[in-house]
Amino acid sequence: MSKTYEADFYSWAVDQADAARRRSANELDWENVAEELESLGKAQRAELHSRFIILLQHLLKWRFQPDHRSRSWRVSIDNTRRALAKHLRENPGLKQFLEAEFADAYPDARANAALEMAIEEDALPDTSPFSSAEALAADFWPESPADTKPTGK
Repeated sequence: MSKTYEADFYSWAVDQADAARRRSANELDWENVAEELESLGKAQRAELHSRFIILLQHLLKWRFQPDHRSRSWRVSIDNTRRALAKHLRENPGLKQFLEAEFADAYPDARANAALEMAIEEDALPDTSPFSSAEALAADFWPESPADTKPTGK
């Protein structure tokens, strides 16, 4: 089985699925099946990370470039929020990694946003100015720093 796994992954996968459906334990390539299942889980976590990068990038642009806000930015933010919500519904085990992936995604989102806005990364906060709950909330639209009203003591 390992030779087929290395030479023709597609055929190996079809054969393994067939053996699993027939409950033919002797035909299963256990080590490689376990590796592939683990890989599928990692891919789901990587998708969570990737979607957070996109969401944070657009939220940063929304907040720090209010004069450039557009319908397409709003649509992108809405679509990414819905995709994240669906991904988490379909993979509830990922919720334990939500905060870590959100925090890990921010530096990439910050770098991407800075490039798109043609500004230095230093002009953006070192850590996310939004919480994960805010970023995921359908009704959260960050104000620009100029829009923020000072609070009195």
